[in-house]
Amino acid sequence: MKMNTLLLSNAKYTSLLCVALLVGCGSGDSDKSEQPTSVVTTPTDPVDNGNDNSTGGSTGDDTNNTTYNDPTEASLISDQWQLVWQDEFEQTTIDNTKWGFEVNCYGGGNNEQQCYTDREKNAYIEQGILKIVAHKEDFSGPAAQDDDPNYNPDNTRTLPYTSARLRTKHKADWRYGRFEISAKLPQGQGTWPAIWMLPTEWVYGGWAGSGEIDIVEAVNLKAQSDETGVAAGTEETRVHGTLHYGRAWPENVYSGQAFHLPDGLNPADDFHEYAVEWQEGEIRWYVDDIHYATQTEDGWYSQYMNDDGNLINGQGSAPFDQAFHLILNFAIGGAWSANVNEKGIDATVFPQAFEIDYVRVYECSVSPQTGAGCEAVGDGATHVEGHKAPNL
Repeated sequence: MKMNTLLLSNAKYTSLLCVALLVGCGSGDSDKSEQPTSVVTTPTDPVDNGNDNSTGGSTGDDTNNTTYNDPTEASLISDQWQLVWQDEFEQTTIDNTKWGFEVNCYGGGNNEQQCYTDREKNAYIEQGILKIVAHKEDFSGPAAQDDDPNYNPDNTRTLPYTSARLRTKHKADWRYGRFEISAKLPQGQGTWPAIWMLPTEWVYGGWAGSGEIDIVEAVNLKAQSDETGVAAGTEETRVHGTLHYGRAWPENVYSGQAFHLPDGLNPADDFHEYAVEWQEGEIRWYVDDIHYATQTEDGWYSQYMNDDGNLINGQGSAPFDQAFHLILNFAIGGAWSANVNEKGIDATVFPQAFEIDYVRVYECSVSPQTGAGCEAVGDGATHVEGHKAPNL
């Protein structure tokens, strides 16, 4: 049974202490109207994205006993994180004071094949679980993204799938903190669930100059993996944590890391907790409190047009120094998922559900203004190199 009070925090960290004793301790001025009309939010080639996502190799035979070099030990999470926002989904309907629906057949800027709706068929709560369900069905809706100044419900397009995209924009956003989401991911070729964050005010201009934080994404879970070096017939199991930054599209860049759950577990089989700890100048990624990746401000940058029309460098830890809001969505096909693994979309796997048990946001009580002082750092985490700002 879930607990939905602030006492939850202490109970969790007491439990983690017991586990640790057993296994060891380890954004220029812009507004929403300046978002681009074309957005590719995820690597189209996740195997070659500036870091080594193929973290292991084949066992040398045709079995699925592929081994990886990912960390496996949970880190001890600081008890100085203070719960400041949560949704345990224990009510009967989705809380519209916390979540808004995007409604469009835009395709996410990635040529995705779903229309996002606000219908109960595509997003509802059942026995304490938020379910975002994708269906194979033709549907018509607005052709532009909701924040596009040209958004017009009467200008429509038709796509062959429906799904949902929920966000906390203009309801809750945060600068720094720990963000925890327990989720069971959908499976099948063409599925693309994501838990991520975008800036609310776009301080450093349009995407991706103002940044994007992908807490977790996965594509085509349980389809045949195309990961370099794995045995033939291996199922896709990777999850990905990524940052997008640089300049406004198309001069944006990204960097990130893939992760395999321990013991060959597949994220589509059960609930796992996906988290980031975000502080000034540093962002860390976790699965079930296993710290697997870190990115720091020496590996990201923002370059944007100032009020005089000059391209300038963002200072300090820009663009990841402004308020971001949360997004939960389930995309179908598109530039990433339809172009890797078995390619295309397997229509026979639908309907598929992206299930979320809880969303919790914490503030570091040691230093709320910077988020520092509550770090959980694992020895095996990859420090992602990222990218240097080009000369102006």
